[in-house]
Amino acid sequence: MAFRLGMAQILVEGGQPEANLKRAEQAVKELADRGAQVVLLPEALNLGWTHSSCHQVAESIPDGPTCQRLGQLARVHGIHVVVGLVECESTQIYNAAVWIDTDGKVILKHRKIHELDIAHDCYQQGQSLQVVDTELGRVGVMICADAFAPNFSVSRALGAMGAQVILSPCAWAVPPNHDPKREPYGQLWRDCYAPVCAEYSLSIAGCSNVGSIELGPWQGHRCIGCSLVMDATGKVLWTAPYGEESQQVVVIDLI
Repeated sequence: MAFRLGMAQILVEGGQPEANLKRAEQAVKELADRGAQVVLLPEALNLGWTHSSCHQVAESIPDGPTCQRLGQLARVHGIHVVVGLVECESTQIYNAAVWIDTDGKVILKHRKIHELDIAHDCYQQGQSLQVVDTELGRVGVMICADAFAPNFSVSRALGAMGAQVILSPCAWAVPPNHDPKREPYGQLWRDCYAPVCAEYSLSIAGCSNVGSIELGPWQGHRCIGCSLVMDATGKVLWTAPYGEESQQVVVIDLI
């Protein structure tokens, strides 16, 4: 399975859906112009991870305005878009992600299963996994900490279901006093991704946002990027820079 993957490590501001969506639209357009066939965006793009606004302004999927605008964007540029969105269904809030195809349709929706305990006041837990066949191959989606579910059970299940690539919207955060020189960030994710890539001959990409977390249980933490792409042997193809201001968009040939 080979295609050109656009990675959009962009700023996500808590409770600022319009500003976040405008940055996402700009990144998708730029990556499409550079030849990407799929664009991967961060977790909880519309509202930010665990931001309290989720209880007031989370949107439905696929009918909510954010999902609709991203669908239109995918359709206009003829590109697949994978993005994390805070979802409201009835009275329940979910940390969700969608795969939007080139027709602008949601062909896969995943709700995060292995959510951190501190986020349970915000989000209900997902209950299912799925893969979907596209013209690019069979694909799966997980979200951030799904990758370190016990025994890597989420990603391994997707591999057992035949996924050739797993794309993961993420929000990788560190405490305010984290020192990347003393403790370089990213080994956790390499350790989670590599065994599954090698066992199932699949690729995994995790795209994190950048920016500070202003509200919620991790208030004061910083999302620092370090987005990661690993190939079907467990080799690192690309990793993004560290830092709460390290926005970067790049196209990776996924092989």
